[in-house]
Amino acid sequence: MPEEVYAATGRRKEAVAQVRVKKGSGKIVINGKDVNAYLCRPNIVLAALKPIDVAEFNGKLDVICVARGGGLSGQAGAMSLALARALIIMDPELRTLLKRNGLLTRDSRMVERKKYGLVKARKRYQFSKR
Repeated sequence: MPEEVYAATGRRKEAVAQVRVKKGSGKIVINGKDVNAYLCRPNIVLAALKPIDVAEFNGKLDVICVARGGGLSGQAGAMSLALARALIIMDPELRTLLKRNGLLTRDSRMVERKKYGLVKARKRYQFSKR
């Protein structure tokens, strides 16, 4: 009998993460690399793996993630949302716990577009009186 695999997708800024979760030894791989090698900074790794920590599945799940677009922070946020969704598919009783910790809310903040006549979205060119 094959292992059950739970899949989910998460998004944050321009990043999209597709996650597959199954019971295992705690191996976490993002785009073919170890999670610590791919995300580099410890605070980003903690943010990405927060749903596993909250649900108390440390070392009990194998995670395979494919992340595309955006930067490391956006990909970590997308992975966190995807992990939370996959855990709910695996065990629906975790929903209240994950929701209470704010892990099921899709962060809708996006980069504001640049406006004409300005340097960036809101930054202006330096004003010179003379």
